[in-house]
Amino acid sequence: MGGDHGPAVTLPACQAFLAKHPDAELVLVGTPEALAQAAGWARVTCVHASETVLMDDTVEVALRRKRDSSMRVAINQLKAPQGESAHVCVSAGNTGALMAVARYVLKTLDGIDRPAIATVMPNRLDGFTTVLDLGANVDCSAEHLLQFAVMGSALVAAVSGKAEPSVGLLNIGEEVIKGSDTIKRAGELLREAAAQGHLNFHGNVEGDDIFKGTTDIVVCDGFVGNVALKTAEGLASMLGDMIRQEFTRTPFAKFAALVALPVLRHFKTRVDPRRLNGAALLGLRGLVFKSHGSADAFGFEQALTRAYDAARNRLLDRVHDRILDTLQALNAQPVADGPDDTVQAA
Repeated sequence: MGGDHGPAVTLPACQAFLAKHPDAELVLVGTPEALAQAAGWARVTCVHASETVLMDDTVEVALRRKRDSSMRVAINQLKAPQGESAHVCVSAGNTGALMAVARYVLKTLDGIDRPAIATVMPNRLDGFTTVLDLGANVDCSAEHLLQFAVMGSALVAAVSGKAEPSVGLLNIGEEVIKGSDTIKRAGELLREAAAQGHLNFHGNVEGDDIFKGTTDIVVCDGFVGNVALKTAEGLASMLGDMIRQEFTRTPFAKFAALVALPVLRHFKTRVDPRRLNGAALLGLRGLVFKSHGSADAFGFEQALTRAYDAARNRLLDRVHDRILDTLQALNAQPVADGPDDTVQAA
């Protein structure tokens, strides 16, 4: 039911996903009217919900007033009795509401105070840089940033097979004396963790290092991370429009475009945010993935595929084990949360 388009996008995406993954099953959660067209689909179970979380609903409304929302009912599927439960939940709905409801229903892993949103961005090494947090937490303490680094390392190690992925702390400069007091303290904690052999901390990195591929992981608070994500997506879209405009100005430009077509297609594929859709909510006792609210059917299908791969590869267990080992070794103590500062609609 979530996102800018709702079932008009999500249901066709589900059909396309099922066609490509004959061993997968889907549990579709929504209003009876929305799910009517999915009745009778093979490998699909429909679960009805009487309410829907809107994109402009506050966290309080989603959490306390809409207890039978499709979002909450979907997350509850992860806690159903063994053999009946879902392995992973995917939503394109309100980011703040999704994080709050998922945290309330599933709880966080031991040693983790706040979940974080992590996704990948393309870099010029023909690979990807994992960035977190991307909008779950506006204000973070140094200890939270350390936990994000541990979670990001666990994620990349589980997915890529790299035993010790490198971590960079996003800052306004590489020098350790730069940045806010929180960033400086986070750098100290990360260097201490690296000295003890628990993290592969590269040091401070700047915004362009995300796309240079300087480190495997870049850690930041949710405000900065969300701005970076949206800026990157906007830049990719602008570059695509500029290229199309330039290559249609003159006959010579059209000829040049024809010659360069393979390169342009590769570039378009690399920077297309739809292909990278699907961000993991790390730190929860269950797998939850967030799709862009503006995603089309192709983009939402990619989010389903990313979530499916995570569940199939036991990402939750692998991330949990690494987080537990690292945080225990660091003697990390949970940090008391302040007022709810979750982003309302990232």
